[in-house]
Amino acid sequence: MRKFTAFACGTGAGLATFYLTKLSEPKAAVHNSWTRSEKPVDACALWDNNWDLRDPKSLVKPVKNDLSQEQNRYNTELEKVVPKHARHIILIRHGEYLDVGDTDETHHLTDRGREQAKYTGQRLQELGIKWDKVIASTMVRAQETADIILNEIDYEKTKVKNCAFLREGAPIPPQPPVGHWKPEASQFFRDGARIEAAFRRYFYRAYPDQTKDSHTLIVGHGNVIRYFVCRALQFPPEAWLRININHASITWLTISPSGNVSIKYLGDTGFMPVKHLTNRIPRPAKNVV
Repeated sequence: MRKFTAFACGTGAGLATFYLTKLSEPKAAVHNSWTRSEKPVDACALWDNNWDLRDPKSLVKPVKNDLSQEQNRYNTELEKVVPKHARHIILIRHGEYLDVGDTDETHHLTDRGREQAKYTGQRLQELGIKWDKVIASTMVRAQETADIILNEIDYEKTKVKNCAFLREGAPIPPQPPVGHWKPEASQFFRDGARIEAAFRRYFYRAYPDQTKDSHTLIVGHGNVIRYFVCRALQFPPEAWLRININHASITWLTISPSGNVSIKYLGDTGFMPVKHLTNRIPRPAKNVV
């Protein structure tokens, strides 16, 4: 018994010494197993608080000194420019259309595309959203989609704004490249500047005088919406082509008063029957001789 007690006491003392020694050693940085960065957080992955150039601290003259009067001045001016409410931006891709003819005027919705738009309008109505703005691309398929949706939701058609900046295009060369779609470099220069301008026009935190959460409905196109998602979430914009969204789908982004951006829906079409789910353009059947 004496030998066992001595052994137990010696073992316990040894384990205690081992753990105390381990606790006193400097801790190594913990890395996620999937990251390729040697640093715990890559500087490029940090959120840019002033992404919309409306961070309140960037809009107020900095403090000059440590005097309480100067600090009070700064706090008062800062409070005046701080947003109090969120902006919700709901993006709708147009319905399925038939790619016939060489101009946009001939690209009308298919019967299924019109049904898709109706389902989407009904879904938006069920969500009970009170719309502050409705904006649509000037392309035919987006105009037709918006018109069908407006028949289902509570919003006056005369108040709808049409925006050519939202027209479909090639926003930025995608990574990784794809072999079946290679626009000319000039198209990226032309479309990319326009689509980026559209992003800056519609994506920003609320103004400080906004008295409630706002809801903006934008009816547009797949490439544009996917680019907007990447830009808004501060993902690499070159990743836009890795995302797929269905025709007439709902994508919901929220810009909080702090400027943080979150996504509620991405290409949601769960409210449609399966037979109506499409994401590619149908080609007209060739005449059989």
